[in-house]
Amino acid sequence: MKIILSTLNAKYIHTNLAIRYLKAAALPEFDCELAEYTIKDPAFNIVSDLFQKKPDVVGFSCYIWNINETISVIRMLKTVLPNIRIVLGGPEVSYDVHEWIRKHEEIDYIIMGEGEVSFKEMLRYFNGEIPLEKVPGICYLEEGKLKIHAQPAKVDLREIATPFRFEEDLPHLGKRIQYIETSRGCPFSCQFCLSSIEVGVRYFNREKIKEDIRYLMDHGAKTIKFVDRTFNISRSYAMEMFQFLIDEHKPGVVFQFEITADIMRPEVIQFLNDNAPRGLFRFEIGVQSTNDLTNDLVKRRQNFEKLTRTVTMVKEGGKIDQHLDLIAGLPEEDYASFRKTFNDVFAMRPEELQLGFLKLLRGTGLRLEAEKYGYTYVDISPYEIFSNNVLTFDDIVRIKHAEDVLEKYWNAHRMDNTIEYLVTEVFETPFDFFQSFGTYWETKGWSRIGHQLEDLFRRLLEFLQTVEQADLQVITSLMKYDFLQGQQFQPRKLWWNDRLSEEEMKEVYSRIKENPSIAGELFADMHVTERELFKHSLVIPFHIALQNYEIGTPQKKSGYLFTYFRNGEQPYFYTFTI
Repeated sequence: MKIILSTLNAKYIHTNLAIRYLKAAALPEFDCELAEYTIKDPAFNIVSDLFQKKPDVVGFSCYIWNINETISVIRMLKTVLPNIRIVLGGPEVSYDVHEWIRKHEEIDYIIMGEGEVSFKEMLRYFNGEIPLEKVPGICYLEEGKLKIHAQPAKVDLREIATPFRFEEDLPHLGKRIQYIETSRGCPFSCQFCLSSIEVGVRYFNREKIKEDIRYLMDHGAKTIKFVDRTFNISRSYAMEMFQFLIDEHKPGVVFQFEITADIMRPEVIQFLNDNAPRGLFRFEIGVQSTNDLTNDLVKRRQNFEKLTRTVTMVKEGGKIDQHLDLIAGLPEEDYASFRKTFNDVFAMRPEELQLGFLKLLRGTGLRLEAEKYGYTYVDISPYEIFSNNVLTFDDIVRIKHAEDVLEKYWNAHRMDNTIEYLVTEVFETPFDFFQSFGTYWETKGWSRIGHQLEDLFRRLLEFLQTVEQADLQVITSLMKYDFLQGQQFQPRKLWWNDRLSEEEMKEVYSRIKENPSIAGELFADMHVTERELFKHSLVIPFHIALQNYEIGTPQKKSGYLFTYFRNGEQPYFYTFTI
Protein backbone atom coordinates (compact mmCIF):
# COMPACT_ATOMS: atom_id res chain seq x y z
CA MET A 1 0.00 0.00 0.00
CA LYS A 2 1.58 3.27 -1.17
CA ILE A 3 0.73 6.11 1.22
CA ILE A 4 1.49 9.79 0.61
CA LEU A 5 1.08 12.61 3.11
CA SER A 6 0.80 15.94 1.35
CA THR A 7 0.02 19.61 1.80
CA LEU A 8 0.24 22.91 -0.03
CA ASN A 9 2.31 25.36 2.00
CA ALA A 10 1.89 29.11 1.65
CA LYS A 11 5.56 29.47 0.72
CA TYR A 12 8.47 27.18 -0.08
CA ILE A 13 10.30 28.20 3.11
CA HIS A 14 7.48 26.80 5.26
CA THR A 15 7.46 23.24 6.59
CA ASN A 16 4.34 21.31 7.53
CA LEU A 17 4.69 19.81 11.00
CA ALA A 18 1.34 17.97 11.01
CA ILE A 19 2.12 15.51 8.22
CA ARG A 20 5.44 14.71 9.87
CA TYR A 21 3.68 13.82 13.12
CA LEU A 22 1.37 11.52 11.13
CA LYS A 23 4.32 9.88 9.36
CA ALA A 24 6.06 9.31 12.70
CA ALA A 25 2.87 7.91 14.25
CA ALA A 26 2.33 5.48 11.36
CA LEU A 27 5.78 3.93 11.73
CA PRO A 28 7.01 1.22 11.82
CA GLU A 29 3.99 -0.61 10.39
CA PHE A 30 3.34 1.92 7.63
CA ASP A 31 5.96 3.99 5.84
CA CYS A 32 4.42 7.17 4.40
CA GLU A 33 6.04 9.37 1.77
CA LEU A 34 5.99 13.15 2.27
CA ALA A 35 5.06 15.37 -0.69
CA GLU A 36 4.93 19.12 -0.03
CA TYR A 37 3.99 21.76 -2.59
CA THR A 38 3.00 25.44 -2.43
CA ILE A 39 -0.24 27.21 -3.25
CA LYS A 40 1.60 28.91 -6.12
CA ASP A 41 2.30 25.59 -7.86
CA PRO A 42 -0.11 24.86 -10.74
CA ALA A 43 -2.66 22.22 -9.70
CA PHE A 44 -1.93 20.23 -12.86
CA ASN A 45 1.75 20.01 -11.94
CA ILE A 46 0.91 18.81 -8.43
CA VAL A 47 -1.49 16.18 -9.75
CA SER A 48 1.05 15.05 -12.34
CA ASP A 49 3.70 14.60 -9.65
CA LEU A 50 1.35 12.69 -7.33
CA PHE A 51 0.11 10.53 -10.22
CA GLN A 52 3.63 9.41 -11.03
CA LYS A 53 4.11 8.25 -7.45
CA LYS A 54 1.25 5.74 -7.96
CA PRO A 55 -0.32 6.14 -4.48
CA ASP A 56 -3.15 4.10 -3.02
CA VAL A 57 -3.87 6.64 -0.27
CA VAL A 58 -3.19 10.39 -0.19
CA GLY A 59 -3.76 12.48 2.93
CA PHE A 60 -3.90 16.28 2.70
CA SER A 61 -3.35 18.71 5.57
CA CYS A 62 -5.86 21.56 5.14
CA TYR A 63 -5.86 25.17 6.32
CA ILE A 64 -7.59 28.40 5.34
CA TRP A 65 -4.65 29.38 3.14
CA ASN A 66 -4.64 26.19 1.05
CA ILE A 67 -8.13 24.67 1.10
CA ASN A 68 -9.30 26.12 -2.23
CA GLU A 69 -6.16 24.95 -4.04
CA THR A 70 -6.33 21.58 -2.27
CA ILE A 71 -9.92 21.00 -3.45
CA SER A 72 -8.81 21.73 -7.03
CA VAL A 73 -6.03 19.18 -6.70
CA ILE A 74 -8.17 16.38 -5.28
CA ARG A 75 -10.82 16.84 -7.98
CA MET A 76 -8.19 16.38 -10.67
CA LEU A 77 -6.46 13.59 -8.76
CA LYS A 78 -9.68 11.62 -8.43
CA THR A 79 -10.21 11.94 -12.16
CA VAL A 80 -6.85 10.45 -13.12
CA LEU A 81 -6.73 7.97 -10.22
CA PRO A 82 -10.41 7.08 -9.57
CA ASN A 83 -9.58 4.23 -7.16
CA ILE A 84 -7.34 6.33 -4.91
CA ARG A 85 -8.55 6.96 -1.35
CA ILE A 86 -8.36 10.62 -0.33
CA VAL A 87 -8.23 11.57 3.34
CA LEU A 88 -8.39 15.19 4.54
CA GLY A 89 -7.43 16.55 7.94
CA GLY A 90 -6.45 19.79 9.60
CA PRO A 91 -8.20 22.75 11.20
CA GLU A 92 -10.03 23.88 8.07
CA VAL A 93 -11.95 20.61 7.58
CA SER A 94 -12.33 19.49 11.20
CA TYR A 95 -15.50 21.59 11.58
CA ASP A 96 -18.67 21.63 9.45
CA VAL A 97 -17.62 18.17 8.29
CA HIS A 98 -21.10 17.43 6.90
CA GLU A 99 -20.71 20.35 4.51
CA TRP A 100 -17.28 19.27 3.26
CA ILE A 101 -18.25 15.62 2.78
CA ARG A 102 -21.53 16.33 0.97
CA LYS A 103 -20.21 19.19 -1.16
CA HIS A 104 -17.06 17.43 -2.40
CA GLU A 105 -17.65 13.82 -3.42
CA GLU A 106 -13.92 13.37 -4.07
CA ILE A 107 -13.29 13.33 -0.31
CA ASP A 108 -13.47 9.79 1.03
CA TYR A 109 -12.73 10.51 4.70
CA ILE A 110 -12.10 13.46 7.00
CA ILE A 111 -10.05 13.07 10.16
CA MET A 112 -11.30 15.50 12.79
CA GLY A 113 -8.95 17.16 15.25
CA GLU A 114 -5.74 15.54 16.43
CA GLY A 115 -4.82 12.90 13.87
CA GLU A 116 -1.99 10.72 15.15
CA VAL A 117 -4.25 7.93 16.48
CA SER A 118 -7.02 8.18 13.88
CA PHE A 119 -4.71 8.19 10.88
CA LYS A 120 -2.84 5.05 11.90
CA GLU A 121 -6.07 3.22 12.67
CA MET A 122 -7.41 4.25 9.26
CA LEU A 123 -4.32 2.77 7.62
CA ARG A 124 -4.97 -0.44 9.55
CA TYR A 125 -8.51 -0.44 8.15
CA PHE A 126 -7.22 0.13 4.61
CA ASN A 127 -4.81 -2.77 5.18
CA GLY A 128 -7.69 -5.09 6.18
CA GLU A 129 -6.63 -5.38 9.82
CA ILE A 130 -9.69 -3.81 11.50
CA PRO A 131 -13.27 -2.89 10.49
CA LEU A 132 -14.11 0.72 9.63
CA GLU A 133 -16.24 1.00 12.76
CA LYS A 134 -13.07 0.74 14.87
CA VAL A 135 -11.46 3.85 13.37
CA PRO A 136 -12.03 6.79 15.75
CA GLY A 137 -12.37 10.51 14.97
CA ILE A 138 -13.41 10.24 11.32
CA CYS A 139 -16.27 11.37 9.11
CA TYR A 140 -17.52 9.84 5.82
CA LEU A 141 -20.62 9.05 3.80
CA GLU A 142 -22.14 5.57 3.79
CA GLU A 143 -25.00 5.01 1.35
CA GLY A 144 -25.68 8.74 1.39
CA LYS A 145 -25.77 8.96 5.18
CA LEU A 146 -23.23 10.94 7.18
CA LYS A 147 -21.20 8.85 9.60
CA ILE A 148 -19.20 10.49 12.40
CA HIS A 149 -17.06 8.42 14.77
CA ALA A 150 -16.28 9.57 18.28
CA GLN A 151 -12.88 11.14 18.92
CA PRO A 152 -10.12 8.98 20.40
CA ALA A 153 -8.51 9.82 23.74
CA LYS A 154 -6.00 12.66 23.61
CA VAL A 155 -2.51 11.64 22.64
CA ASP A 156 0.01 11.41 25.48
CA LEU A 157 2.41 14.04 24.20
CA ARG A 158 5.18 12.80 26.48
CA GLU A 159 5.29 9.54 24.51
CA ILE A 160 4.64 10.83 21.01
CA ALA A 161 7.16 9.92 18.30
CA THR A 162 9.47 12.69 17.08
CA PRO A 163 8.73 14.19 13.63
CA PHE A 164 12.32 15.42 13.10
CA ARG A 165 14.33 12.35 12.15
CA PHE A 166 13.42 11.79 8.51
CA GLU A 167 16.33 11.47 6.12
CA GLU A 168 14.46 13.16 3.27
CA ASP A 169 14.25 16.36 5.34
CA LEU A 170 17.99 16.74 5.91
CA PRO A 171 18.80 18.67 2.69
CA HIS A 172 16.12 21.25 3.49
CA LEU A 173 16.64 21.99 7.20
CA GLY A 174 18.76 25.08 6.60
CA LYS A 175 16.58 26.42 3.79
CA ARG A 176 13.18 26.36 5.47
CA ILE A 177 11.58 27.45 8.72
CA GLN A 178 11.49 24.53 11.14
CA TYR A 179 8.40 24.43 13.37
CA ILE A 180 8.37 22.82 16.78
CA GLU A 181 5.79 22.57 19.55
CA THR A 182 6.38 22.02 23.23
CA SER A 183 2.69 22.11 24.16
CA ARG A 184 -0.79 21.84 22.68
CA GLY A 185 -3.84 23.78 23.70
CA CYS A 186 -4.36 27.29 25.04
CA PRO A 187 -5.44 28.52 28.47
CA PHE A 188 -7.45 31.37 26.97
CA SER A 189 -10.88 31.50 25.30
CA CYS A 190 -10.60 34.14 22.56
CA GLN A 191 -13.72 33.63 20.45
CA PHE A 192 -12.05 34.44 17.13
CA CYS A 193 -9.36 31.75 17.56
CA LEU A 194 -9.54 28.00 17.01
CA SER A 195 -7.12 27.40 19.87
CA SER A 196 -9.86 28.37 22.31
CA ILE A 197 -11.82 25.21 21.48
CA GLU A 198 -9.39 22.79 23.14
CA VAL A 199 -9.61 23.08 26.92
CA GLY A 200 -6.37 22.96 28.86
CA VAL A 201 -2.70 22.80 27.94
CA ARG A 202 -0.72 19.56 27.51
CA TYR A 203 3.06 19.45 27.44
CA PHE A 204 5.61 17.36 25.54
CA ASN A 205 8.56 15.73 27.27
CA ARG A 206 11.11 18.49 27.89
CA GLU A 207 14.19 16.38 27.38
CA LYS A 208 12.89 14.98 24.09
CA ILE A 209 12.20 18.52 22.89
CA LYS A 210 15.74 19.55 23.75
CA GLU A 211 17.10 16.56 21.83
CA ASP A 212 14.99 17.54 18.82
CA ILE A 213 16.32 21.10 18.94
CA ARG A 214 19.91 19.84 19.19
CA TYR A 215 19.27 17.59 16.20
CA LEU A 216 17.83 20.43 14.11
CA MET A 217 20.72 22.75 14.94
CA ASP A 218 23.32 20.05 14.33
CA HIS A 219 21.87 19.47 10.88
CA GLY A 220 21.81 23.09 9.76
CA ALA A 221 18.47 24.55 10.84
CA LYS A 222 18.66 28.36 11.03
CA THR A 223 15.12 29.45 11.92
CA ILE A 224 13.18 27.45 14.50
CA LYS A 225 9.69 28.66 15.30
CA PHE A 226 7.76 27.43 18.34
CA VAL A 227 4.08 27.05 17.47
CA ASP A 228 2.84 26.93 21.08
CA ARG A 229 -0.12 29.27 21.38
CA THR A 230 1.27 30.74 24.62
CA PHE A 231 4.89 29.72 25.08
CA ASN A 232 5.23 31.49 28.44
CA ILE A 233 2.08 30.23 30.14
CA SER A 234 4.33 28.29 32.54
CA ARG A 235 7.05 30.58 33.87
CA SER A 236 9.28 27.72 35.04
CA TYR A 237 8.94 25.87 31.72
CA ALA A 238 9.71 29.00 29.68
CA MET A 239 12.70 29.87 31.85
CA GLU A 240 14.13 26.38 31.53
CA MET A 241 13.79 26.48 27.73
CA PHE A 242 15.21 30.02 27.46
CA GLN A 243 18.24 28.97 29.51
CA PHE A 244 18.73 25.85 27.40
CA LEU A 245 18.57 27.81 24.14
CA ILE A 246 20.98 30.46 25.43
CA ASP A 247 23.43 27.79 26.60
CA GLU A 248 23.34 25.50 23.57
CA HIS A 249 22.36 27.58 20.54
CA LYS A 250 24.47 27.44 17.41
CA PRO A 251 25.74 30.65 15.75
CA GLY A 252 23.22 32.09 13.31
CA VAL A 253 20.17 30.27 14.68
CA VAL A 254 17.04 32.31 15.48
CA PHE A 255 14.19 31.11 17.71
CA GLN A 256 10.69 32.58 17.39
CA PHE A 257 7.95 32.38 20.01
CA GLU A 258 4.35 33.44 20.43
CA ILE A 259 4.12 34.92 23.90
CA THR A 260 1.41 36.52 26.02
CA ALA A 261 3.06 39.75 27.05
CA ASP A 262 0.88 40.82 29.97
CA ILE A 263 1.69 37.68 32.00
CA MET A 264 5.45 37.89 31.49
CA ARG A 265 7.22 38.73 34.72
CA PRO A 266 9.79 41.58 34.76
CA GLU A 267 12.46 39.28 36.21
CA VAL A 268 12.09 36.97 33.17
CA ILE A 269 12.59 39.90 30.80
CA GLN A 270 15.54 41.13 32.82
CA PHE A 271 17.08 37.66 32.62
CA LEU A 272 16.74 37.73 28.82
CA ASN A 273 18.07 41.29 28.60
CA ASP A 274 21.10 40.26 30.66
CA ASN A 275 21.83 36.87 29.11
CA ALA A 276 20.34 36.42 25.62
CA PRO A 277 22.61 37.17 22.66
CA ARG A 278 21.29 39.89 20.37
CA GLY A 279 19.06 38.39 17.67
CA LEU A 280 18.77 34.91 19.16
CA PHE A 281 15.09 35.33 20.11
CA ARG A 282 12.12 36.93 18.38
CA PHE A 283 8.74 37.46 20.06
CA GLU A 284 5.32 37.53 18.39
CA ILE A 285 2.68 39.20 20.56
CA GLY A 286 -1.02 39.28 19.76
CA VAL A 287 -2.50 42.54 21.03
CA GLN A 288 -5.50 42.53 18.67
CA SER A 289 -7.36 45.42 20.38
CA THR A 290 -6.98 47.87 23.26
CA ASN A 291 -10.75 48.39 23.50
CA ASP A 292 -11.87 46.89 26.82
CA LEU A 293 -15.46 46.26 25.71
CA THR A 294 -14.24 44.51 22.57
CA ASN A 295 -11.89 42.29 24.55
CA ASP A 296 -14.68 41.40 26.98
CA LEU A 297 -17.02 40.45 24.14
CA VAL A 298 -14.51 38.04 22.63
CA LYS A 299 -13.57 36.69 26.10
CA ARG A 300 -10.03 37.96 25.79
CA ARG A 301 -8.32 38.76 29.07
CA GLN A 302 -5.66 41.40 28.58
CA ASN A 303 -3.96 43.93 30.84
CA PHE A 304 -2.68 46.51 28.37
CA GLU A 305 -0.67 48.33 31.01
CA LYS A 306 1.32 45.18 31.82
CA LEU A 307 1.60 44.33 28.11
CA THR A 308 3.08 47.77 27.47
CA ARG A 309 5.52 47.29 30.34
CA THR A 310 6.73 44.01 28.83
CA VAL A 311 7.07 45.31 25.26
CA THR A 312 8.86 48.45 26.47
CA MET A 313 11.22 46.57 28.74
CA VAL A 314 12.12 44.09 25.98
CA LYS A 315 12.66 46.92 23.50
CA GLU A 316 14.90 48.82 25.91
CA GLY A 317 16.95 45.66 26.39
CA GLY A 318 17.85 45.76 22.70
CA LYS A 319 18.24 41.98 22.44
CA ILE A 320 14.88 40.75 21.06
CA ASP A 321 12.87 41.96 18.06
CA GLN A 322 9.12 42.06 18.59
CA HIS A 323 6.28 41.51 16.13
CA LEU A 324 2.90 42.79 17.38
CA ASP A 325 -0.46 41.85 15.83
CA LEU A 326 -3.72 43.80 15.55
CA ILE A 327 -7.11 42.61 14.25
CA ALA A 328 -9.51 45.05 12.61
CA GLY A 329 -13.19 44.14 12.73
CA LEU A 330 -13.64 42.72 16.22
CA PRO A 331 -17.05 43.29 17.87
CA GLU A 332 -17.95 46.91 18.75
CA GLU A 333 -14.61 48.29 17.55
CA ASP A 334 -15.56 51.00 15.06
CA TYR A 335 -13.17 53.04 12.89
CA ALA A 336 -12.40 55.58 15.62
CA SER A 337 -11.78 52.85 18.17
CA PHE A 338 -9.46 50.95 15.84
CA ARG A 339 -7.60 54.18 15.10
CA LYS A 340 -7.01 54.48 18.86
CA THR A 341 -5.95 50.81 19.12
CA PHE A 342 -3.43 51.32 16.32
CA ASN A 343 -2.01 54.46 17.93
CA ASP A 344 -1.88 52.85 21.37
CA VAL A 345 0.23 50.01 20.01
CA PHE A 346 2.34 52.04 17.59
CA ALA A 347 3.34 54.25 20.52
CA MET A 348 5.51 51.33 21.67
CA ARG A 349 7.36 51.40 18.31
CA PRO A 350 7.50 47.63 17.80
CA GLU A 351 10.01 46.44 15.22
CA GLU A 352 7.04 45.04 13.26
CA LEU A 353 3.34 45.80 13.52
CA GLN A 354 1.00 43.54 11.57
CA LEU A 355 -2.43 44.88 10.77
CA GLY A 356 -4.76 41.94 10.15
CA PHE A 357 -8.47 41.65 9.47
CA LEU A 358 -10.97 39.45 11.27
CA LYS A 359 -11.66 36.08 9.70
CA LEU A 360 -14.69 34.16 10.91
CA LEU A 361 -13.07 30.74 11.09
CA ARG A 362 -15.14 27.57 11.10
CA GLY A 363 -15.59 26.26 14.62
CA THR A 364 -15.03 29.57 16.44
CA GLY A 365 -17.50 31.16 18.81
CA LEU A 366 -17.49 34.43 16.90
CA ARG A 367 -18.60 32.74 13.68
CA LEU A 368 -21.53 31.24 15.56
CA GLU A 369 -22.45 34.75 16.79
CA ALA A 370 -21.92 36.47 13.43
CA GLU A 371 -25.56 37.54 13.15
CA LYS A 372 -25.51 39.11 16.62
CA TYR A 373 -22.86 41.62 15.55
CA GLY A 374 -24.17 42.12 12.02
CA TYR A 375 -21.20 40.48 10.29
CA THR A 376 -21.11 40.06 6.54
CA TYR A 377 -18.19 37.98 5.35
CA VAL A 378 -16.75 35.99 2.47
CA ASP A 379 -18.34 32.54 2.57
CA ILE A 380 -15.23 30.83 1.23
CA SER A 381 -11.78 30.60 2.77
CA PRO A 382 -10.31 32.70 4.34
CA TYR A 383 -13.75 33.98 5.55
CA GLU A 384 -12.62 37.60 5.91
CA ILE A 385 -15.31 40.08 6.95
CA PHE A 386 -16.83 42.79 4.75
CA SER A 387 -18.47 44.74 7.57
CA ASN A 388 -20.32 44.54 10.89
CA ASN A 389 -22.79 46.68 12.84
CA VAL A 390 -20.18 49.39 13.65
CA LEU A 391 -17.65 49.07 10.81
CA THR A 392 -18.60 49.66 7.17
CA PHE A 393 -16.89 48.17 4.15
CA ASP A 394 -15.59 51.64 3.36
CA ASP A 395 -13.94 51.68 6.81
CA ILE A 396 -12.37 48.28 6.11
CA VAL A 397 -11.02 49.51 2.77
CA ARG A 398 -9.45 52.58 4.38
CA ILE A 399 -7.80 50.47 7.07
CA LYS A 400 -6.47 48.16 4.33
CA HIS A 401 -4.86 51.19 2.71
CA ALA A 402 -2.99 51.80 5.95
CA GLU A 403 -1.89 48.14 6.09
CA ASP A 404 -0.15 48.33 2.70
CA VAL A 405 2.12 51.28 3.44
CA LEU A 406 2.68 50.18 7.05
CA GLU A 407 4.36 47.06 5.68
CA LYS A 408 6.47 48.94 3.14
CA TYR A 409 7.47 51.97 5.21
CA TRP A 410 7.54 50.85 8.85
CA ASN A 411 8.04 47.10 9.01
CA ALA A 412 10.76 47.23 6.35
CA HIS A 413 12.60 49.97 8.31
CA ARG A 414 13.86 51.73 5.21
CA MET A 415 13.34 55.24 6.56
CA ASP A 416 12.87 55.24 10.32
CA ASN A 417 14.04 58.84 10.81
CA THR A 418 11.58 60.14 8.26
CA ILE A 419 8.60 58.14 9.51
CA GLU A 420 9.26 59.11 13.13
CA TYR A 421 9.24 62.79 12.19
CA LEU A 422 6.06 62.44 10.12
CA VAL A 423 4.06 60.59 12.78
CA THR A 424 5.11 62.90 15.60
CA GLU A 425 5.46 66.36 14.00
CA VAL A 426 3.46 66.45 10.75
CA PHE A 427 0.36 64.25 11.20
CA GLU A 428 -2.01 64.27 14.15
CA THR A 429 -1.43 60.57 14.85
CA PRO A 430 0.59 57.71 13.34
CA PHE A 431 -2.57 56.07 12.02
CA ASP A 432 -3.54 59.24 10.17
CA PHE A 433 -0.23 59.21 8.31
CA PHE A 434 -0.40 55.56 7.28
CA GLN A 435 -4.07 55.73 6.33
CA SER A 436 -3.90 58.96 4.31
CA PHE A 437 -0.69 57.93 2.54
CA GLY A 438 -2.18 54.49 1.89
CA THR A 439 -5.27 55.97 0.30
CA TYR A 440 -3.11 58.25 -1.85
CA TRP A 441 -1.00 55.22 -2.84
CA GLU A 442 -4.13 53.35 -3.91
CA THR A 443 -5.60 56.26 -5.91
CA LYS A 444 -2.33 56.53 -7.85
CA GLY A 445 -2.53 52.84 -8.78
CA TRP A 446 0.83 52.04 -7.20
CA SER A 447 -0.50 48.90 -5.51
CA ARG A 448 -0.84 47.33 -8.95
CA ILE A 449 2.72 47.96 -10.13
CA GLY A 450 6.14 47.01 -8.82
CA HIS A 451 8.63 49.30 -7.17
CA GLN A 452 12.33 49.66 -6.52
CA LEU A 453 13.83 51.24 -3.43
CA GLU A 454 14.14 54.65 -5.08
CA ASP A 455 10.43 54.53 -6.01
CA LEU A 456 9.43 54.31 -2.34
CA PHE A 457 11.24 57.57 -1.63
CA ARG A 458 9.87 59.35 -4.69
CA ARG A 459 6.30 58.27 -3.99
CA LEU A 460 6.42 59.36 -0.38
CA LEU A 461 7.76 62.75 -1.44
CA GLU A 462 5.04 63.11 -4.07
CA PHE A 463 2.40 62.43 -1.42
CA LEU A 464 3.95 64.85 1.07
CA GLN A 465 3.88 67.61 -1.54
CA THR A 466 0.09 67.50 -1.11
CA VAL A 467 0.30 67.92 2.68
CA GLU A 468 0.05 71.60 3.57
CA GLN A 469 1.79 71.46 6.95
CA ALA A 470 4.80 69.44 5.71
CA ASP A 471 8.20 71.19 5.80
CA LEU A 472 9.64 69.61 2.66
CA GLN A 473 13.17 70.85 3.28
CA VAL A 474 13.36 69.02 6.61
CA ILE A 475 11.55 65.95 5.28
CA THR A 476 13.64 65.55 2.14
CA SER A 477 16.79 65.90 4.24
CA LEU A 478 15.61 63.11 6.53
CA MET A 479 14.73 60.98 3.53
CA LYS A 480 18.18 61.47 2.01
CA TYR A 481 19.77 60.59 5.34
CA ASP A 482 17.68 57.41 5.60
CA PHE A 483 18.48 56.45 2.02
CA LEU A 484 22.22 56.90 2.46
CA GLN A 485 22.22 55.04 5.79
CA GLY A 486 21.06 51.97 3.91
CA GLN A 487 23.96 52.09 1.44
CA GLN A 488 27.28 50.38 2.10
CA PHE A 489 28.84 51.83 -1.04
CA GLN A 490 28.29 55.11 -2.85
CA PRO A 491 25.02 54.75 -4.80
CA ARG A 492 25.23 54.99 -8.57
CA LYS A 493 21.93 56.84 -8.88
CA LEU A 494 20.14 59.22 -6.53
CA TRP A 495 16.39 59.64 -6.38
CA TRP A 496 16.43 63.39 -5.62
CA ASN A 497 17.03 66.23 -8.10
CA ASP A 498 18.43 69.05 -5.92
CA ARG A 499 22.17 68.63 -6.49
CA LEU A 500 25.10 70.97 -6.02
CA SER A 501 26.22 72.89 -9.07
CA GLU A 502 29.63 71.98 -10.47
CA GLU A 503 31.12 75.24 -9.18
CA GLU A 504 29.66 74.78 -5.70
CA MET A 505 30.89 71.19 -5.64
CA LYS A 506 34.44 72.28 -6.53
CA GLU A 507 34.33 74.93 -3.81
CA VAL A 508 33.19 72.50 -1.11
CA TYR A 509 35.74 69.83 -1.98
CA SER A 510 38.50 72.43 -2.16
CA ARG A 511 37.65 73.50 1.40
CA ILE A 512 37.63 69.88 2.63
CA LYS A 513 41.01 69.16 1.02
CA GLU A 514 42.49 72.24 2.65
CA ASN A 515 40.93 71.54 6.04
CA PRO A 516 39.52 67.99 6.49
CA SER A 517 38.20 68.89 9.96
CA ILE A 518 35.39 70.79 8.19
CA ALA A 519 33.90 67.33 7.74
CA GLY A 520 34.51 66.51 11.40
CA GLU A 521 37.49 65.62 13.53
CA LEU A 522 36.81 61.90 13.11
CA PHE A 523 37.08 62.31 9.35
CA ALA A 524 40.26 64.35 9.67
CA ASP A 525 41.76 61.52 11.75
CA MET A 526 41.12 59.06 8.91
CA HIS A 527 43.80 60.78 6.79
CA VAL A 528 41.91 60.11 3.58
CA THR A 529 43.84 60.66 0.33
CA GLU A 530 42.53 63.02 -2.32
CA ARG A 531 41.72 60.10 -4.59
CA GLU A 532 39.77 58.30 -1.86
CA LEU A 533 37.96 61.52 -0.98
CA PHE A 534 36.58 61.98 -4.49
CA LYS A 535 35.92 58.28 -5.05
CA HIS A 536 34.14 57.44 -1.79
CA SER A 537 32.39 60.61 -0.62
CA LEU A 538 29.21 62.48 -1.44
CA VAL A 539 28.22 66.06 -0.60
CA ILE A 540 24.59 67.16 -0.96
CA PRO A 541 22.41 70.10 0.13
CA PHE A 542 20.96 69.48 3.58
CA HIS A 543 18.67 71.31 5.98
CA ILE A 544 19.21 69.52 9.30
CA ALA A 545 22.05 69.68 11.82
CA LEU A 546 23.02 66.05 12.47
CA GLN A 547 25.23 66.94 15.40
CA ASN A 548 23.07 66.54 18.53
CA TYR A 549 20.30 65.17 16.30
CA GLU A 550 17.47 63.35 18.08
CA ILE A 551 15.12 61.15 16.11
CA GLY A 552 11.69 62.74 15.64
CA THR A 553 12.72 66.32 16.47
CA PRO A 554 15.40 67.48 14.01
CA GLN A 555 16.85 70.99 14.27
CA LYS A 556 16.48 72.86 10.99
CA LYS A 557 19.73 74.31 9.67
CA SER A 558 20.74 74.71 6.03
CA GLY A 559 24.16 73.52 4.88
CA TYR A 560 25.71 70.34 3.53
CA LEU A 561 25.62 66.65 4.35
CA PHE A 562 28.99 64.96 3.90
CA THR A 563 28.89 61.16 3.53
CA TYR A 564 32.00 58.99 3.37
CA PHE A 565 31.48 55.35 2.34
CA ARG A 566 33.90 53.03 4.10
CA ASN A 567 34.28 49.78 2.13
CA GLY A 568 31.02 48.15 3.17
CA GLU A 569 30.91 49.49 6.73
CA GLN A 570 28.30 51.93 8.03
CA PRO A 571 28.83 55.28 6.22
CA TYR A 572 30.29 58.24 8.08
CA PHE A 573 28.03 61.32 8.19
CA TYR A 574 28.68 64.94 9.08
CA THR A 575 26.82 68.20 8.46
CA PHE A 576 28.50 71.58 8.09
CA THR A 577 28.24 75.05 6.60
CA ILE A 578 30.94 77.11 4.88
